[in-house]
Amino acid sequence: MVLPPFPDPLPRLAHAEAAGHVRYGEAGAAARFGPLVAVHAGPGLPVNTAWHDGSGGLTESHLDAFETFSAEHGQPAKLHVLSHAVPPLLPLLRARGYVLDSVLHVYTHDLSTLPPAPPLTVREEPDPEVWADLSARGFGPGTAAIMRLVAQAAGTRRLVAEADGQPAGTAALSVTEGVAAFYGTSTLPEFRGRGVQTALLAARLRLAADLGADLASVFVTPGSGSERNVRRAGFVVAGTRLTFTWERPEAGRAVP
Repeated sequence: MVLPPFPDPLPRLAHAEAAGHVRYGEAGAAARFGPLVAVHAGPGLPVNTAWHDGSGGLTESHLDAFETFSAEHGQPAKLHVLSHAVPPLLPLLRARGYVLDSVLHVYTHDLSTLPPAPPLTVREEPDPEVWADLSARGFGPGTAAIMRLVAQAAGTRRLVAEADGQPAGTAALSVTEGVAAFYGTSTLPEFRGRGVQTALLAARLRLAADLGADLASVFVTPGSGSERNVRRAGFVVAGTRLTFTWERPEAGRAVP
């Protein structure tokens, strides 16, 4: 395992992710409960979660309020925590009935060193609807609503890679507190295996530096092709993002 450079980027990354998460609530609701920043962006959207900002201090009352917020908006009480902040939270989360739902690897890239310009043409897309449509084609059925939200969120920079003069893949980034978050990465099926994601990573690293960021971050599924791509692009693993979901007790049954 490749270790990240010191100082540990995770506390800074947690704070930036929580601060940036608020923008998805502009279409619905956002609220803070102690270190948790919770969002409801619309029915059934995957950003209907809370981010722990890494500052600690999570209490029963914070979780009471967060669970009420989630219930009022008809969504699961789901929260993301970066690995450096998890150990002191586990006893409380376990006692409340939260279970580990998923784990992603966190990768970061110091923007003092940048890759060469990508071999494919990569451009910014000014029209959020065009970008969202292309992105949803890459991700597949059922993704149009979330990609439209991502495309229209404040601060999103939308990129499109081209191959043979045609749109081949999409990606996005936003900068919060000097941290460039990479997301929205998809390749249209007919262009897979053509280096599209490698080109989009290189283009975003260069754009992030131009925007004044000094650190880039991305979350990937362990062992995936995306993980191999980000490692080849010079990212180093910094930790994990753990997602916990509250198992709502049945009526009349207390949480153990």
